Amino acid sequence: MEEKIGKITHYYSKLGVAAIELLHGKLHKGDKIHIHGHTTDLEQTVDSMELEHQQIVEAAEGQNIGVRVQDHVRENDDVYKPYI
Repeated sequence: MEEKIGKITHYYSKLGVAAIELLHGKLHKGDKIHIHGHTTDLEQTVDSMELEHQQIVEAAEGQNIGVRVQDHVRENDDVYKPYI
């Protein structure tokens, strides 16, 4: 089972970074996430996370963060985190 925690607001293809708006809960470096959309289905571990160009280890609800992703994602893709 998964919980929707946010959505992709932008993808920076040259950097391989997704801008994520966190809508619910928290996200920690090392957490597993699942990004799913019309043509996207990507599961990965969060290994790099930034807030206003500063590396962070935890992000909270309401923040807009940048996360390095392993593949192309698209605006409005949903971001899920597995239940523990």
